[in-house]
Amino acid sequence: MKFPFYLGIGNREKSELPITLPVSPRSQLLQPENYIADAGLKDACNVALLLGQPLLVTGEPGTGKTQLAYSLAWELGLELPLKFETKSTSIARELFYTYDALKRFQDVQSRVTATNFLNYITFQALGLAILRSRNPDEVKHLLPSEILHSEKARSVVLIDEIDKAPRDFSNDLLNELELMYFRIPELANEKIVGDINLQPIVIITSNSEKDLPDAFLRRCIYYNIPFPDSERLGEIIANRLGINAGSSPLLRAALNLFYRLRSPQIGLRKKPATYELLGWLMILQKFTRESENPLIQRDIVFGTLSSLIKTAEDQEKAEKVVEQWIQEQKKTI
Repeated sequence: MKFPFYLGIGNREKSELPITLPVSPRSQLLQPENYIADAGLKDACNVALLLGQPLLVTGEPGTGKTQLAYSLAWELGLELPLKFETKSTSIARELFYTYDALKRFQDVQSRVTATNFLNYITFQALGLAILRSRNPDEVKHLLPSEILHSEKARSVVLIDEIDKAPRDFSNDLLNELELMYFRIPELANEKIVGDINLQPIVIITSNSEKDLPDAFLRRCIYYNIPFPDSERLGEIIANRLGINAGSSPLLRAALNLFYRLRSPQIGLRKKPATYELLGWLMILQKFTRESENPLIQRDIVFGTLSSLIKTAEDQEKAEKVVEQWIQEQKKTI
């Protein structure tokens, strides 16, 4: 199907309906083997692995905090990370398991047999990781057969955006994160302790929207991912998209506009991030086949700006910057 796919003119006179859309190229951005960690992040990871402590990673959205966990698991030959997506209502227990008290109450009211508490327990990321570090025979009374592992193994656990949770969330995890155990009050307060030789690797991300307690920070290895400079960003793009900055005028021009939009003088509330830049470059690659320099064509730049700019306030500012930038580019031709 020829691009653009949607014309928005109340007409669908096309040869084949429904149309077939291309597979999203963004999947290649998520490949863990394409992830590049800077030197400081590599050092922090290795210190966390050596000490067996959680790694707390901060940085701008889109700088690769979440993808680090997938890169780490892939490089160490482990299964995909067990992910816990933190919410504003999260409590510490939910990192290990959730208990459906409402379902049990409904079963009791309807006189359904509700004596087995395991029917109402669902193990979550860190709970599963601790259970998987134990021999299957030791935990088969806790896990249903369809998720019971065949042999004990180490897991990577990703606690994503912990700063979304209430302050008590991180405070309530202090001992559990350090000693890697949890209790289940609904099962006679059974204590489940992980194998110390297969302690889960815990990656915690934060957008620094709120401060974390000092006691929690003391139990973590910390690293802030800086926004990459142009040289490092060129390396990331070459690795993810196969575009070499040294031989691509399009990439050099795109990076020039990208950094101008990120300039403090422009004052965007939501600056475009690395992940958004990669998506924008994928779109521009499509237009490169049709134009030697798509970035000097106003309709192409403005037509793709939605992949970089995400608020109405920023859109107005960005359009002025882009208009001026295009005029500057035309003068250099």
